[in-house]
Amino acid sequence: MAIVRPFKAVRPVRELAAKVAALPYDVMNSDEAREMVQENKYSFLHVDKAEINLEPSVDIYDEAVYKKAKEVLDSMEEDRVFVQDNEACLYIYKQTMNGRSQVGLVSCVSIDDYINDVIKKHEFTRPDKEQDRINHVDYCDANTGPIFLTYRDNENISFIINSCIKKNPDCEFISEDGVGHIVWKIDDKRTIDSLSEYFNRVDYLYIADGHHRAASAVKVGLMRREEVKDVSGEEEFNFFLAVLFPESHLKIMDYNRVVKDLNGLKNDEFLDRVSEKFYINPQEKGQKYKPEQKHVFGMFLDGQWFKLEAKKDSFNSEDPVKSLDVSILQDNLLSPILGIKDPRSDKRIDFVGGIRGLEELEKRASTDMKVAFSMYPTSMDEVMNIADEGEVMPPKSTWFEPKLRSGLFIHKLR
Repeated sequence: MAIVRPFKAVRPVRELAAKVAALPYDVMNSDEAREMVQENKYSFLHVDKAEINLEPSVDIYDEAVYKKAKEVLDSMEEDRVFVQDNEACLYIYKQTMNGRSQVGLVSCVSIDDYINDVIKKHEFTRPDKEQDRINHVDYCDANTGPIFLTYRDNENISFIINSCIKKNPDCEFISEDGVGHIVWKIDDKRTIDSLSEYFNRVDYLYIADGHHRAASAVKVGLMRREEVKDVSGEEEFNFFLAVLFPESHLKIMDYNRVVKDLNGLKNDEFLDRVSEKFYINPQEKGQKYKPEQKHVFGMFLDGQWFKLEAKKDSFNSEDPVKSLDVSILQDNLLSPILGIKDPRSDKRIDFVGGIRGLEELEKRASTDMKVAFSMYPTSMDEVMNIADEGEVMPPKSTWFEPKLRSGLFIHKLR
């Protein structure tokens, strides 16, 4: 029984929405963010990555960064870049990328649903990343970036949402990367109540992306409960911002790997070790290889692509985690051969989203890295099944596109 709750969103005025909307804070570093906002004073990165407003020498976790985020957000509200809706509403957010659309419901969800596993997770979080967003939410007194949630397809919910998007939108624009964005506001109480009722019959919601933001939002909510006497449960800090998409709308892209060296091995020694667990099929020079099915991998080494097919004895097909391609590669190659024991912390490995293409893997393996691996994408069924089992996926298992833009919806905690 999932709770979705309308809220009085703080939103950019229509004519500035395209300039305000920004990619999530964690898909670029500070230098890249500074470059991106050079000619855009309205970009929400000025709030979400507030260190870009300070000298580069300032540590990104310094208290000054969070104070600056609050200062910039307040200033943008005072200048009426943002305005708050007068009534609690739900919203619809449609994104279109390369001809494919995903349509989600923007609402607040319950921190208790998160605590009680009505909202299911599939990743571990890192304390340092959690603390960063805890500070950001706490100082801003707001959820500034939505959590990307999904749910199993529901025809009643889809019918209502499809009816709503036939009306004129509140705002519509195409971002600099060619992704289309459209927002509708749902202010009709009967429609809001119907959607809330149907979601109340949904057994589970699943975090697709945004585990650190979700965990941080929940912890700030719990902090507020400690600070406030006689909590009723209806206070805004008991809820956090999310966009909920039906599973059939989502596309997971491959999340590829590049490694710095061969762990002291020569090329032929490395290939011999790999052949113990994988069938190796060298591709002709100049021919790229992108996996077309599960348990098959591409490998780029010294200017040549290889097709790697996992041998059946290299994994347990009955184990939902161990049978993931990211696990098979980690358990049979990255860890035992290349010495990458902890991919979360090892500096010799890096991860490349599939949107960058095989060319980026070739570039990396020919410059700052030695070998690259192209992956077959994890499926939504795998993500949801692992979450249902209470298991955790290996790091960097999923890459969702398009990314939700920050700044289009802000949820105030008071």
